[in-house]
Order: sequence, then structure tokens, then C-alpha cells
Amino acid sequence: MKKLLILSGKGGTGKTTTAAAFIHFSKAKAFADCDVDAPNLHLIANQQTTPQKTDFIGSKKAQLNQQECINCHKCIEHCRFDAIQIDKEKVYINPISCEGCGVCEYICPTHAIHLENDISGEQYLYQSEQIFSTAKLKMGRGNSGKLVTAVKKTLFKNAPSCELAIIDGSPGIGCPVIASINGVDFLLIVAEASSSGLSDLSRLVKTAQTFQTPMAICINKYTNNSIYTQKIEEFCQDNAIPFVGKIPYDPKVSIALNQGKSIAEIECPAKNALFTIYQNVLQKIQQITIL
Repeated sequence: MKKLLILSGKGGTGKTTTAAAFIHFSKAKAFADCDVDAPNLHLIANQQTTPQKTDFIGSKKAQLNQQECINCHKCIEHCRFDAIQIDKEKVYINPISCEGCGVCEYICPTHAIHLENDISGEQYLYQSEQIFSTAKLKMGRGNSGKLVTAVKKTLFKNAPSCELAIIDGSPGIGCPVIASINGVDFLLIVAEASSSGLSDLSRLVKTAQTFQTPMAICINKYTNNSIYTQKIEEFCQDNAIPFVGKIPYDPKVSIALNQGKSIAEIECPAKNALFTIYQNVLQKIQQITIL
């Protein structure tokens, strides 16, 4: 199985739109959404089956037994994260602020506080002719990298014989991105033709280069800014990164997405440009396979 990961330096560049089109072009049997903080590939993946849901245990959080609490407030004094507070003369623990360090459990004289497994999110596995793995992290939880790894492992376990797996990653350079890059065969970075787009692209490339994973870059909505389109192409040349194409701004894209469709399902200039990029990426992957 060859694993293609699609990333972007910032949100809103068209990363998921590109991933959905690639899934359609390739008739992919295996794909995943690793943007666990804000997954949205399912909105245009057209899955007809009910997903298998699994709780994701990311860490431990402090739990308080009110009946055993004597309101000594030692836990409040020693909590470095201000996760333990008083409301209506009762002590309570804010699970979002709690880091699970265990100091409150250690310091409590009546053992009213215990660390327990925290359900940090949910995994979803769609199984039909296609295998689609995705997940959603609960707000305020800090286990995004671990959940991304779990999403990928679930995909690879349930689709071992597929030739190509397409993975929609997270924007930026944080933990979920690093977890997404680990173990894949090729990266496609979707860039935006703007000042922030170029800056974030540069940061993402530096992050990705530490993994020594082959990559290529394309530009979305390049017709919006010819100056930064040229700068991004020059950036690719200066850093010896393959440039595989550019997509024009196309108002039909928004119409298709609002209807829950991939742009690969309609006829428009953006689809044609993306198909060319898809073919170029496949050639790069095949070259790696031969080497």
C-alpha cells in the first residue's frame, strides 16, 4: 500500500477539496481524515453505511467523589492548572483545564480524588466497498497526535490489500501534522497564493523535510494573485521541490461543495486542473516505487 498525505500550511487552502477529488479520481478503496480537530471529509465522502464508533481514551483526568470530600481545599492550593474550583460551596474539577498530573489525588487526605480514563474523542470507521477512517477530538483535549495515529492504524489494519491510501491531514505544523506525516510515502502540499500562504508553506516544508519524505507542491486559486503564484513557484525551484500544477479560482467549486459533492463529480476548470495534478502526483509516486 502506498500512502499519500495531503497537507496545507494554513486552513482554507483547499486541502480537503483536493483530497476528496483525488479519492474520486483514483476510486480509492482506503482513505482517512486525520484533521481530528475539525474533520469534514465525511461531508463529501458520500458514505452510505453507519460507522462503527469507538471511544478514544487519550489520557487520565481527575474525578472527585463529592461524598468523600471534606472541603479542605488542599487540592485547590496545589493544582498548578487552576482546574479545581469552588461553585456554591462545593469543590468541582474542570476536565478541560485538568492535565491529569495526579497531584490532587496524591494530596487529598480522604482519597476523594482519583485519576480515571478520559474519553477524549471518538473514532469512526466506515466499512463498505471503501474503508474510511476518521475521528473527532473533544474540545480542549490535547491528544490530537495520538488520535491521528489511531486513525491511521485503523485504516491500515482494515485495508491492508489496497494499492493506494489517501489521507487528508491537518493544516499547520502541529502535533496532528507530525503524526500524519510519520510513515507515509508521499506528501502533496496545497498552497495558497498569498503572503500568509507562502509563509505557512515555508514552515510546513521545513517541518516535512525533517522526515525526509518525498513531497510536491500545488497552488489553489492561483488566479487570485499572480505575484505570489510566481513567488511560490520560485520557492519550489529554490528548494528543489517538484511543482505539480495550479488550480484556478472557480465559482463552481463552492456550488458543488455546498451540495455535498466533490468537484471531481462536475465539469469545471478546477476539476481539469486537479486531474492534471493528480496524474503528476501519481507519476512521482511511481518513480519512488521504481527507485
